[in-house]
Amino acid sequence: MFIRQLDYLVTLARERHFARAAEACNVSQPALSAAIRHLEEELGVAIVERGHRFVGFTEDGERILGWARQAIAAWDSLRQEASISRTRLSGTLRLGAIPTTMPIVSLLTGPYWDAYPDIRQMVRSLSNEEIIRRLDNFELDIGLTYLEDQNLERFRVLPLYRERYVLLARDAASFGDSTSITWRDSAALPLCLLTRNMQNRRIIDAAFRRADVEPRVVVETDSVFALYSNVRHAGMHSILPHSLLALFEMREELTAIPLTPELNRSIGLVTPDNDPASPLVSAVWSISKQLDLGTRFGFPARSAL
Repeated sequence: MFIRQLDYLVTLARERHFARAAEACNVSQPALSAAIRHLEEELGVAIVERGHRFVGFTEDGERILGWARQAIAAWDSLRQEASISRTRLSGTLRLGAIPTTMPIVSLLTGPYWDAYPDIRQMVRSLSNEEIIRRLDNFELDIGLTYLEDQNLERFRVLPLYRERYVLLARDAASFGDSTSITWRDSAALPLCLLTRNMQNRRIIDAAFRRADVEPRVVVETDSVFALYSNVRHAGMHSILPHSLLALFEMREELTAIPLTPELNRSIGLVTPDNDPASPLVSAVWSISKQLDLGTRFGFPARSAL
């Protein structure tokens, strides 16, 4: 019952609403409220600010919430450890991935599933900052994200490949025999880019600033599918990681042209540096070490899609 009470508490913190939290936990709202009140009685402190609707947590409640998240994570690891003794690892792997890596996530989830068919995998598309926050709050097990420009001292890190940026164009003939394009020249093209709140866009904007140019951005979107669609059907151009090309339908009239100077970022897995790590994280981490995505994503100077 104590673990269940903690789960109700963490769910309430996520949903910020009693009815939605109760629905997520598959219980009635009175049952969820009663369980949290009983937890407060057991601990002798007020956890939730009382009102006609959910207001927030008390100062004591915020501290208890942090411990509740840790306790639930430890309980999940304990159940995974027990599942190993039953010869088949089970449980839910919660993986957060930055949007530009979503097309290649299947290169991870496939091998994980092959090795451990009883595990359930939940993959969410999240910003780099949100991945770090959720890892800190025990809301994710693993993140697939940038390994640079952030404080990763408290995390275990596994580099997987380098993300190299290319210009995606529809009319390859307009570039003649060129095997690359400069950032200055690409800035004059009509561009469709991801929105400014995304790390991918911030990396691209920084490259344009280094080239001392202002890009001609016609369309901004938070969808990688829209990037492709605007190049394919609207005659625009886009700048994106070469690994993202795995998502797009092959078309002879589309081409990926390397940008100079080359812009690349390291992509890999991160997880809290806990000792011991959960059996599920340890298992998929071991599988990930055997993947050679760097070789798989190698590409010639100019490649047709």
